Amino acid sequence: MNPQLIEQLKQIGIEVGANGLPYRFPLHPNFVHLTLGLFIIAIVFDFAGTLFPLERPILKFLALPVSRTHLFDVGWYNAVAGAAISFFTVGTGFFEILLAQPDSQVKSWGLGAGSTLLLHGVGGVVLLGAIVAMTVWRGYQRFDWRKNSPRQVQWSYLIAGVFLLGFMFVHGTLGAHLGAEFGVHNTAAQLIHLGENPGEVLKPY
Repeated sequence: MNPQLIEQLKQIGIEVGANGLPYRFPLHPNFVHLTLGLFIIAIVFDFAGTLFPLERPILKFLALPVSRTHLFDVGWYNAVAGAAISFFTVGTGFFEILLAQPDSQVKSWGLGAGSTLLLHGVGGVVLLGAIVAMTVWRGYQRFDWRKNSPRQVQWSYLIAGVFLLGFMFVHGTLGAHLGAEFGVHNTAAQLIHLGENPGEVLKPY
């Protein structure tokens, strides 16, 4: 938590709500799911394009008009979109970390709130750099190195993508712990901390 930032928000007329944020819902988790979904789709479709010769009889049997080029197009455009949205993911994440008020009495995976926040913040920057680097690598393959090859991506790119998905799983789990275990920007947890009943405060009008 950054008390100075909270004070500055108050001075310009912005109040922090029950979830510890100046807006109703945390933005970071929503951007996170966009990053995850887009990058996972990018890698999955590049695998599908790479293994297309094995899939072709099945697609033909199912009468699905799928071309290898279109599978690689989906992989490329999702990688670009994933890289672009990740800047918003990390930006909102750091803003919401600054306003976080985690439960200091809780431990998860043997880590306290401060260590989890630090690892999640540093991991987010590493992940952003890795996704952007993967997208640049993918772009060189698409437009230069393999532009005349039926298989648009290198096996090394796909293997690196699988490792990055594993890293995203661990990193995302740390983020989930911040909300579920430490109550960071979790409205229900914050209301309970304030001694209020979430069922009463959050019930629809």
